Amino acid sequence: MRSARTAAVLLAAGIVAATLFAQPAQAPAPPLAVSAPSRGAPATYTLTPEKRAQAIAYARARYRLHFGAFGWGCLVLLGIIALRLGPRFRDVAESASRRRIVQAAVFVPLLFATEGVLELPPAAYGHHLARFYGQSIQGWGSWIWDQAKGLLVGLVIAIPLVWLLYAILRRSPRRWWLWFWLALLPILVFLIFLTPLAIDPLFFRFDPLAPAHPELAREIGKVAARAGAPIPSERMFAMNASTKYTGINAYVTGLGASKRVVVWDTTLAKATIPQTLFVFGHELGHYVLGHVPRTIAFLWALLFVILALGAWILDRVFRRPDRWGIRGLSDWASLPVLLLGVTVAGEVAMPAVNGYSRAQEHAADVFGLEAIHGLVPDSPRAAAEAFQLLGETNLSDPDPAPFITFWLYSHPPLADRLRFAAEYDPWGKGEAPRYVK
Repeated sequence: MRSARTAAVLLAAGIVAATLFAQPAQAPAPPLAVSAPSRGAPATYTLTPEKRAQAIAYARARYRLHFGAFGWGCLVLLGIIALRLGPRFRDVAESASRRRIVQAAVFVPLLFATEGVLELPPAAYGHHLARFYGQSIQGWGSWIWDQAKGLLVGLVIAIPLVWLLYAILRRSPRRWWLWFWLALLPILVFLIFLTPLAIDPLFFRFDPLAPAHPELAREIGKVAARAGAPIPSERMFAMNASTKYTGINAYVTGLGASKRVVVWDTTLAKATIPQTLFVFGHELGHYVLGHVPRTIAFLWALLFVILALGAWILDRVFRRPDRWGIRGLSDWASLPVLLLGVTVAGEVAMPAVNGYSRAQEHAADVFGLEAIHGLVPDSPRAAAEAFQLLGETNLSDPDPAPFITFWLYSHPPLADRLRFAAEYDPWGKGEAPRYVK
């Protein structure tokens, strides 16, 4: 799970943010009947009445916040368009220099800072919820500083990206979307490669896992070797999430030489070694099954559809000259309209993106179960208990509505994941494992 704030300020990555960094959910796998009871693994996600009420209240507040923040973001952009702030910022940029890159360096910060400040209320409410329900211990000063850093990082990326888009628009007004789509692939690959090296360390500290946790590192090495994918110890990191969060998590990030497995220090503190090994096995599944490059390919294909459709719509929107004080699509002042389109497209595309992610997360769950089988005593119990701990610590919704799962969940509902972990047993049924033979 990653913050989407930085990616959200990018023109093209507004959609990427809703994909790579949002939390997808997967359609529940059909229950597998078998011998879970004989192994004694917990087969249901259970919470105390008080904790269950908290989890439901927190989840519902976050669902409302998501849709409310989307609506508020659209209203902010509509207000910027109606007040003709884009043309005003354009005039300031054009008076600053005749050079287009300088104009971009003036216009983009003016627009994005205005939008960022106006969109702070829902972001601040989200932080309030996390603090109220004990998911965050980050103070408001630190949180505001993170928001500022996110905006600055976004501007560093967005200024050249916006300059490139408008250069293409001026040179190829009819096929701009195709050339920009082609340019986005290397940009997207580069950003994914760069993120763990230059962006993530601005927000958290990352320490090599092995020196502080040698026993865990040895066991992880066994799991990786069994899966046929030994990961060098220099690619395993612990993140000091406990300075800001109370929940547990782990993830795979980066690409090529920057690819790595990251485990939150809260996970290391709260989970047993068998539970942590399953978490690692899940992340190893993403690594071995090539989910990062596959996701890039999926997003790139999705962007092709969105950009082609968006170009068709924008062509009709800007048929009337000087609409809202905008000279045309290639005018800097059209950027708020493009951002509004990206915002809507990202929300509409979310079910497709999250459905794709849920499928990957389920595959990683299967891989994790198979990777620790035979290495961890009673591995189904270890996996099920890891999910139970995850749910209790992160206040996971025990029973999300089907629509919420379809629209917002990048992972399968936790209750379905726990049940599947407790019941998955191809070995007991004489069947071949799916991934780790």
